[in-house]
Amino acid sequence: MLPGISTEQLRSRLNRMVADGLLTRQRYREVPPRVDYELTERSRELIPVLGALARWGYDWTWSAPRPGEDVNVGAIFRLAPGLLEPPASLEGTVELIVEAEGDSPERQYLVTLGDGRAEVSEVGGEQPEATVRGTVAAWVRALGPEGSSDALAVSGRDALAGAVLDGFARARTRGGAVAAA
Repeated sequence: MLPGISTEQLRSRLNRMVADGLLTRQRYREVPPRVDYELTERSRELIPVLGALARWGYDWTWSAPRPGEDVNVGAIFRLAPGLLEPPASLEGTVELIVEAEGDSPERQYLVTLGDGRAEVSEVGGEQPEATVRGTVAAWVRALGPEGSSDALAVSGRDALAGAVLDGFARARTRGGAVAAA
């Protein structure tokens, strides 16, 4: 489910990405029907480009949200493979949880670190070794110009969770423009 896009629009865009060789599609014969999409090697090559665009956005356009403005924290988490540069020796999984608020359900993201790379998924996988939990407002403070993770709750391997949070902080301040703002 993505806000602002109909099921038919989403299906059409996903089918186009499959046709363009960016995704693979696996349909399961289950009730209810289930379809999984996965990035191809071709699309994985775009991750550094998307990461560079995200860093540019951090450096030049990120500011505190205006009243009533919605920040899609999940969009930032999904860019972890292009934003985070973990040491090759660091391995493990960190679950990032955006707590439910109003009509919005709780959202979970799993960041897996290994071999100097970060991967992110929104569905189950390995049991996380660390968890970082917070409201949208707490995540915006942690990921944005303020850079304060005080309102986030961390459990499990503190060093692993800290590495992910520090990685987002380094991406945020890499160009220096945000740090000076």
